[in-house]
Amino acid sequence: MRVLVAGLAAVALLAGCGGGTSTSQPAGSIKVTMTEYSFAPSSVNATSGKVVFYLVNSGSISHDVIIRDSSNTKVAGSELISAGDSFVFTVNNIAAGTYTYFCDQPGHEASGMKGTLTVT
Repeated sequence: MRVLVAGLAAVALLAGCGGGTSTSQPAGSIKVTMTEYSFAPSSVNATSGKVVFYLVNSGSISHDVIIRDSSNTKVAGSELISAGDSFVFTVNNIAAGTYTYFCDQPGHEASGMKGTLTVT
């Protein structure tokens, strides 16, 4: 009985490790780490077409990534990523240009959680 209880406790501890959507970084993807209230890196370069981001939330609250063009039109957006989780975010067809990426959770962009995406 003691072995069974210890085994169940070990399984419960392992199940609590990591995030629900954690994945490994895909080859060729751009890693962006999110914390309160910034992105690292704050400036990203990519080539036009399909761009794959590997988003890692190292913060203690949920964040997302929204991409908007120079006329403030939303181009793409990730799902909300819980603290400690990671997510592969794919933008299938992005044109050359300069974009802003930001977290659209209340107050996050105003607190400095934004960056520049340059697509060539």
